[in-house]
Amino acid sequence: MFDPTTLVGFHTWLSLIAIVAGFPVAAGLLHGHTKPGWTGVFLSTAFATSATGFALPAPGLLPSHVVGAISLVLIAAAGFALYAKMLEGAWRRIYAITAVLAFYLLIFVLVAQLFLKVPALHALAPTGSEPPFAIAQGIVLVVFAVLTWQAAVRFLRAPAAGA
Repeated sequence: MFDPTTLVGFHTWLSLIAIVAGFPVAAGLLHGHTKPGWTGVFLSTAFATSATGFALPAPGLLPSHVVGAISLVLIAAAGFALYAKMLEGAWRRIYAITAVLAFYLLIFVLVAQLFLKVPALHALAPTGSEPPFAIAQGIVLVVFAVLTWQAAVRFLRAPAAGA
């Protein structure tokens, strides 16, 4: 499927692991707590995914580089809030928001890659500017906007000691 011995394969596996880990992390935030094991896997593989993306061959600066840079900033902020600031005060909300937004960017790229690589989806939106692609990304955006809001509210209300 994906050859992990190549940079593209390694990058792909990292992103898939980060996406899988993102689900329990987001679920934990919605319940007002962190999932330490899953969080470590999520943050480390999401960071590595974004970082390795810059090493992939490209003809210049692409939108994927911009998404990767934004993702690195979000993941760094989430890690800082969690590990350096121990979710104290405003850092609790910052963590919830940045972690969910980093997860959103992974899903955003996953949807884009699915439309590029899955023949049935590619036929629906060969250039990525057709309505099926926009609708799919719009749904993902709305779901993650609600998820980000809910995580920020619910995680903030939970006691910090139980994090």
